[in-house]
This record gives sequence, C-alpha cells and structure tokens, in this order.
Amino acid sequence: MSALQPSNLALFWAAVIAISILVYVILDGLDLGVGILFGSTVDEDQRLRMMNTIAPFWDGNETWLVVVGAGLFATFPVVYAVFMGAFYLPILLLLVGLIFRGIAFEFRYRSVRMRWLWDAGFFLGSTVVAFVQGAAVGALMRGIPVVNEQFAGTSFEWLRPFSVLTGIGLVFGYALLGAGWIVLKSEGELRDWAYKRIGWLAAIVFVMLGLAFTVSLTIDAGAVAQSHLRDRPWGIVFPVAAIAALGGVAMGARTRRDGLAFALTVLFVLTSYLTLGVMFWPYMVPYSITVGSAAAPEASLQFLFYGGVVVLPVIAIYTAGVYWVFRGKVRPESS
Repeated sequence: MSALQPSNLALFWAAVIAISILVYVILDGLDLGVGILFGSTVDEDQRLRMMNTIAPFWDGNETWLVVVGAGLFATFPVVYAVFMGAFYLPILLLLVGLIFRGIAFEFRYRSVRMRWLWDAGFFLGSTVVAFVQGAAVGALMRGIPVVNEQFAGTSFEWLRPFSVLTGIGLVFGYALLGAGWIVLKSEGELRDWAYKRIGWLAAIVFVMLGLAFTVSLTIDAGAVAQSHLRDRPWGIVFPVAAIAALGGVAMGARTRRDGLAFALTVLFVLTSYLTLGVMFWPYMVPYSITVGSAAAPEASLQFLFYGGVVVLPVIAIYTAGVYWVFRGKVRPESS
C-alpha cells in the first residue's frame, strides 16, 4: 500500500484514534481544568463542591487515553515507537500527574491532617498533566525529527519556546473548560465564582495564542512552517472559528446562560483540533510518517477491527450513560 494511499482499515483506525483523542481532550480536559481551578481557592466548601462536579466522571474520562495508547500500539506501531522516544519524559510526567490526581481524589477525604498534601497533589498533578499535553502538541506542530522510522532527536526536543507556550496555553485552556463545567453543574456562590473567572481565562488563552504565534515567527522561527495550513486556504475557517468561539465565551459569560460558556469552549477545542488536522494530514508523525506508511499489516488491522466494533461502542455507551445518569446540577446539600 502506498504511503500516500492508506487502506480503508488504516483510515478507520486513524479516525478512531483521532476521535478518541478529541473525546479525551474534552472530557478529561474539563476535570483537569477543575483540578487546576481547585488550586486557586482555599475555601474548603468550594473545593468540596468543585470535586463533586467531576466525582462520577473523572476516572472514566481517562479510559479514552487508554484507547488512544492501545490503539496506536496495535494499529500504528511505528507511530507508537516514535512517540515513546520523542515524548518519554512528558509521558512519564503525565503518568505521575495522573497517579497523584487519583490518589489525592481518594485520600483527601480520609486524612484531614494530611489534606494539604493531597490538595497540592490534586492541583499540581492536574497542572502538570495539562502542561505536558500542551507542550507535546507544540512539539508536534514544530515537527518530530525521524530517521529510518525512529526518533532522531534529544530527550528535551519537546521543550522549546513554542512548545512551552502551547503547554501554558493548554493549562489555561483546560481551566477555561473547567470553569464552564463548574458553571454548568453548580449553583449559588460557586457558580458565581466560576463565572467571574471565565472572562479573564478566555483573555489569557487569547494572549497565549498571540504569544505562540509571535514566537513562531521570531525566536522559534519556522515552528509551524512545515504545516499544510498555507496549502489549504479553506482550512483557515477553523482557526477563525476558534478565535470567534473564544470571544463568544467571554461575551457569553455576561448573559449568565449556564450552558453557553461551556458549549462555546467545547467549540473552541473542536475547531482548534480541526486546525491541527488540517496542518498535519496525512501525517501521523509530523512531518515524516504518514497514515499509510505507519499502519500495521492489513491482516492485523482486520483482526483488530472485529474487536474494535464490539469494544468501542461499549465504551462510548458507558461514557454517555454516566453523563446522562448524573446530568443536571450538583446541589449544595449533596456536598
């Protein structure tokens, strides 16, 4: 199969992984955002109610990260190998952050004397996970050095000025998503507290986007020069829509329509993700390994397909079911 002509099965699995990443970013992004905002208040009642907004969902949201990792390993092993080499340290930090978040979520209720430690772990774990994910995206936008289908860079290739800014930007982006979720799920004082932060979080994300763009033209020149966005002028609709959605988040918060801020933040994430798709396609490892050249043998893809059509709908139905069962506001009396 030509590197420029991936098979239907390769396209299917590429779509599965792409959709799984998007679902993970939105779902785990909102609870990471709550964790980031958790560190910005010392009010115990607010902290308890913030954690209750994500309590039924947070561990299930990470299932989609497992789907992404397992999917890459099984269907695009070359990509998995390159990513592990390129992002060994970010992946290690991500796992440590997720572990700390999980431990802190359970232990803070059982150890009042050490609660300060678990609270710090919940906030720092959420922040570190968000930062390394954003920095990895920035590194992908810069391009991954690959020779003979192996990573050919250094351990800190991902830590460049542009990548640092995208990492910080995603921290505030997740915080914005978390603020919208808190508004959607809470009432009273906590809802008002979150509303007050939506406007300046949206402004910070906008500033970080501007700084990243400036850095890509100056001290980290050429950071996104290899992308295909210029070759696909129709794709400009996605970044324009992303900026419009970000502005709508700030203005929509003034209307106090609880679902609007969260919906527009999700739209911002979606259009930003589609922008990356326009920039990267047909590469899975920008800008060296394509979908077609990275795919596992057809027999393997077909074998995995039969398992995927059973397992993936079950995961999707379970996720949708949990969000449906626990829909609506988290009442103060349930805290």
